Amino acid sequence: MSETAALFSAKAAGHTYGADDTAVVAVRDVTCSVMSGSRIALTGPSGSGKSTLLHMMAGLEQATRGSVSWDALGGHPAGRPDQVGVIFQGISLIPSLDAVQNVALPLVIDGMPYEEAQERARDAIGRLGLDALAAKLPDELSGGQSQRIAVARVLAAGPKLILADEPTGQLDRAAGIHVIDVLIETADQLDAALVVSTHDRTIAARFASRWTMHDGALTSMTASNEDPIDRTTE
Repeated sequence: MSETAALFSAKAAGHTYGADDTAVVAVRDVTCSVMSGSRIALTGPSGSGKSTLLHMMAGLEQATRGSVSWDALGGHPAGRPDQVGVIFQGISLIPSLDAVQNVALPLVIDGMPYEEAQERARDAIGRLGLDALAAKLPDELSGGQSQRIAVARVLAAGPKLILADEPTGQLDRAAGIHVIDVLIETADQLDAALVVSTHDRTIAARFASRWTMHDGALTSMTASNEDPIDRTTE
């Protein structure tokens, strides 16, 4: 496998929900690559296709046109938490499970023995300084705490690609900044790529690359100290 293989790549890829008169084009003709170590902020207005593109990167939505691939991950990553970790918009914890159980669950589903998964979960929670939350149920946690437990769930699996869909959208400013801090620190610890969708320009400015979507299309891709690549004229 080439050392320069992409964790995710798309070529003229798109996704359409429904068919005929009910068809909604969520992503259209996107060409992009996410390389190892990438730090990408995906920006754009609500309904621009950010969530669908992230779900395509995770293998949760298929491309209905064009092609996508995960060459550096050895193929389609769905159901493989050690390859791709996803932090969904809003709270994604299971209400009946405590924090440790929520963090361990993907590992158990992936075939890891229960006790080993629990140990990995406790270690990840501890590495994020969340030991006091380990036995708490989701309804005992604040929004920021719940999102940090979701980050611990990713850390426990040790993925190569981390995808976060508006992880600060329902948090106050201080909690949102902390969650982004933890995400970046987690990606650094794992030497993983990180893609975060956000409306917040201050958060986007913290990332080395900024991609902008509009009406389902990837309209610009900007790296630090570079002019944007205008995709609307390609």
